[in-house]
Amino acid sequence: MTRMPRQILLPLAIAASLLAATPALALAQDAPARAAQAQGTPSKLVLDNTQRVLSTLEQRRAEFTADRSQLEAFVKKEFETMFDRDYAARQVLGRHGRGADEAEIKRFADALADSLLRRYGDSLLDFNTRLRARVLSETPLPRGLGVRVSTELLRQGGEPIPVNYLMRQSGGSWKVFDVQVEGVSFVSTFRRQFDAELQRKSISQVADELRQGRLQADAEID
Repeated sequence: MTRMPRQILLPLAIAASLLAATPALALAQDAPARAAQAQGTPSKLVLDNTQRVLSTLEQRRAEFTADRSQLEAFVKKEFETMFDRDYAARQVLGRHGRGADEAEIKRFADALADSLLRRYGDSLLDFNTRLRARVLSETPLPRGLGVRVSTELLRQGGEPIPVNYLMRQSGGSWKVFDVQVEGVSFVSTFRRQFDAELQRKSISQVADELRQGRLQADAEID
């Protein structure tokens, strides 16, 4: 069976994480998945939003292909709803974010989000919506930080791909702050990518370079 290389999988999952879903994630109605879909659980949130997003992508594919500004508006709206940008940004900044004020964090979070949208948003149109996934488990994270929703992406002619969503309560709702594909975290990937820049520049300077396109969030780095 064919196997997709991780350097392709991670960028696809990054794009899909903007919508709190794996690439082409669809409901797999087996017993574990049904059990995980109890009302109000993070697992149910992931699956319900995935179904809605995939349906919208299929229904509006021609429109989104012809007018990428409509796709951008759709993705941004979903991103604002489902992704905890500021918390994820703090995780990416790591030690460089200690002592930073909320305005600096938000500036970096917004710039990182915009860079991700520019780089990976269009790849949502390439997803094969016939792919399926199943929820394997929903487990608490250490120190009460939130939960991990573990899933498998199922493909015809390929091995299942493990994708985990790390979620936390924010503003009274569950939001995604990290995605792990085959054990590779996008937060950790970007933390390594920006570490050298943040050793030499301020958070605001790195944010400005991201916004201007002089730096790009690159999920394909080792």
